[in-house]
Amino acid sequence: MSPAVVLHLCSTCDPSGFSGARDGLQAALSSAGIDAAVVAQPCMNACAAPVSLALQGAGRATYFFGGIDPEADLADIVATVKCYLASPEGWIEDATACGRLRHCLKGRIPALPRG
Repeated sequence: MSPAVVLHLCSTCDPSGFSGARDGLQAALSSAGIDAAVVAQPCMNACAAPVSLALQGAGRATYFFGGIDPEADLADIVATVKCYLASPEGWIEDATACGRLRHCLKGRIPALPRG
């Protein structure tokens, strides 16, 4: 069974700190009771604003962030994933709870229609 949300974390932006950042993010999501997978994604073409992160879920919008710090922004990432999962089709209308991440958003793509 697939996780409710997949977080694609750029493994090219900061290769020396990637493993710790990924493991810390996965642990924080698990501690919050969120069914998520944090996966390594080579360059997502946001090199001007590293580190990049994308959120995806089946039947949900896709979000793309740049300029995040996976460790310093940990609480905001968890809050954003909670908002994402609580929003119809992942479309977050009020991003206030997302903290600093709302200023790091580079793009939001609607979910593909089902069927």
